[in-house]
Amino acid sequence: MFNWRLVFRTMGVLTMLEAQFMLIPTIAAWWYQEADLGAWVASSAITWLSCWWMLGAGRKAEKRVGEREGYVIVATVWVVYSLFGMLPFWLSGALPDITDAWYETMAGFTTTGSTVFTDVAAQSHSILLWRALMQWLGGMGIIVLSVAILPMFGLGGMQLYSAEVTGVSYDKLSPRIADTAKHMWVTYILLTLGEGVLLWWFGMGRFDALCHAMATISTGGFATHNDSVIGFNPAIQWIIMLFMLLSGINFTQLIYTFRGKPERLLEDEETRWYVGACIVAGIILTVGLGIYTHMWASIRVGFFTAIATITSTGFVAADYMIWPPILWMIVFFLMFSGGASGSTSGGMKWVRLAIFAKAANAEIKRRIHPNAVIPVRFNGHTVREQTTSNIVAFMFFYIAIIVLAALCFCGCGIGFDESIGVAVSMIGNVGVSIGQWGSSGCYAAFPPVAKWVATFVMLIGRLEIFTVLLLFSRALWKK
Repeated sequence: MFNWRLVFRTMGVLTMLEAQFMLIPTIAAWWYQEADLGAWVASSAITWLSCWWMLGAGRKAEKRVGEREGYVIVATVWVVYSLFGMLPFWLSGALPDITDAWYETMAGFTTTGSTVFTDVAAQSHSILLWRALMQWLGGMGIIVLSVAILPMFGLGGMQLYSAEVTGVSYDKLSPRIADTAKHMWVTYILLTLGEGVLLWWFGMGRFDALCHAMATISTGGFATHNDSVIGFNPAIQWIIMLFMLLSGINFTQLIYTFRGKPERLLEDEETRWYVGACIVAGIILTVGLGIYTHMWASIRVGFFTAIATITSTGFVAADYMIWPPILWMIVFFLMFSGGASGSTSGGMKWVRLAIFAKAANAEIKRRIHPNAVIPVRFNGHTVREQTTSNIVAFMFFYIAIIVLAALCFCGCGIGFDESIGVAVSMIGNVGVSIGQWGSSGCYAAFPPVAKWVATFVMLIGRLEIFTVLLLFSRALWKK
């Protein structure tokens, strides 16, 4: 029998975390004496009362978290967080339309980074800080944070962790899953603080430095200015570029590196594919831009654009839609890729792309040598056929969702090429796209129905497709 009481209790604990984080922009609104302070107080009060109601509904719940309950909690927590997270936008009047408030919030928690604000710089400090906090929470994953907290409430977290952590597989840094989550979050916090200090040191204001650090480490891409990071000096852009690259690496590998075991990172095949892709794409864009602009500027902008797109961060150092079509089409195809599994980035992840490429190569060799046994190997281990089938299925659903979403967008009156671009951007949690919704990343003029479709595609992409699709499977709900 499905344990609904446990779901309510877990959601109550998770919503309590959101309510606590909501106090931070509330304090900011009070500190800066902003007019939306009342909206923040009301939003915090509603969230607190709701979490206590859910805790009450989950009293005397059985503490065991089954696979069904785990998938339901992971898939629905993003929806619940967005429902409460949109309240400050709506109640303050910053986004009086519910559709826009919902879109902005889902784009934040899923780290997609697209926005409906036509004038970001005109927003209050508290609104800008909340946008950054949403991405920061969604980057590492609300669930990974929660499994470090849930044991305090007598709730297990293994099923939640395995359903949330992206990629083909995941590693545990210690026998206890809660300790693994804590190690990951400590690293996450240290990287955020490190980048924030560097950005401030090299000329960015303290508030902007904090917001951009959270948006970078989460690979979200929400900026505090209308032109993303174009207006900042080259040193700041290089710092953001470095931390985007780090955020696209598997956090387990980063932790081992910080512990004095860099050989694990160097030996990791997925990291080599990911970093190699960033280097190759950066060189191609640099050479293309070098024909039209100064070489040093083309190196910075070319590599920045490549890394921002591959990691799905979506920051923009230049308007690539004014580049020659061949270059912005390269940017478009980079949106199909992603960072490493176990990172904060979206997209297909390079472990899948690498195994898929190796499996395709092995299939060609089998055609030439039908009787030969040609295994697919990754990181020195033979890849199981079940893993390969999982990757093929994932890519099938990935492309199918892009096609269906593009058809919906076309039905809303959006051009074909722009519909494809937005669909790829939404499922990869990139934010920026091509055409009208290109490097600006502003979707204010997007049709309302298309916005709701886009938010659903964002959610599917953030939860790696299967977690969401399982909720629509009859097999999951059978006893």
